[in-house]
Amino acid sequence: MTKNILTKKNCFISGATGGIGKEISKQLAIKNCNLFLTGTNENKLKKLKNDILRINNSININYAYCDVSNLVDIEKLIKKVRKSFKSIDIVINSAGIFEIKSLGKSTVHDFDESFNVNVRAPFLFSKEFSKDMTTKKWGRIVNLGSSSSYAGFKNGTIYSATKHAILGFTRALNAELKEKNIRAFCISPGSTKTKMARKSIDQNYNTFLDPKEVSEFIVFAINFDNELLSDEIRLNRMITE
Repeated sequence: MTKNILTKKNCFISGATGGIGKEISKQLAIKNCNLFLTGTNENKLKKLKNDILRINNSININYAYCDVSNLVDIEKLIKKVRKSFKSIDIVINSAGIFEIKSLGKSTVHDFDESFNVNVRAPFLFSKEFSKDMTTKKWGRIVNLGSSSSYAGFKNGTIYSATKHAILGFTRALNAELKEKNIRAFCISPGSTKTKMARKSIDQNYNTFLDPKEVSEFIVFAINFDNELLSDEIRLNRMITE
């Protein structure tokens, strides 16, 4: 694979200022993609846009604040995206909440908020922007899973449930949309060196994956355009302790 098929594709990225989302945004810019970035901190979004323009100043970049746990915010965000780009070719659902609590201390609010961010938002963005992909008969949807999409862990009942859900959602999404030449991926990294992952106090942070390598792998995977498809990918650590 030598051809860059992503040039001038319009990409929507949620959680763009997070550890993995930020690196994916930069890697897509290197591939000459236009970007719409969203996150919960406008200052970070502005800084990320400026950082990306230093990488590639020939692409279009827009951004907007959005709390993806809030349906009204999502509706406003979609309208802003529609004003910025005629269509979206690639969706990266990278926004997430990492809830670490025992079952006894977990609340219905914790449950609802986690599912709203980790599952409902990817559902809504995939539903909306897959319309464009269906029209063009080409598209990519990447849902960020986790090693917890395949296994549970202590004090991770809610988080693991959301990541199992996103894996199931992606499997069904891919089965439904692949006949329209839309590829859905659930890419599930092990623990990764992000601010969110520092909550994992029972693991050695130094052994965690590099978010830049994770993002490079994701962008590499979506650049295949023939018969090859790896719709479900696990990215594991060499050393776990």
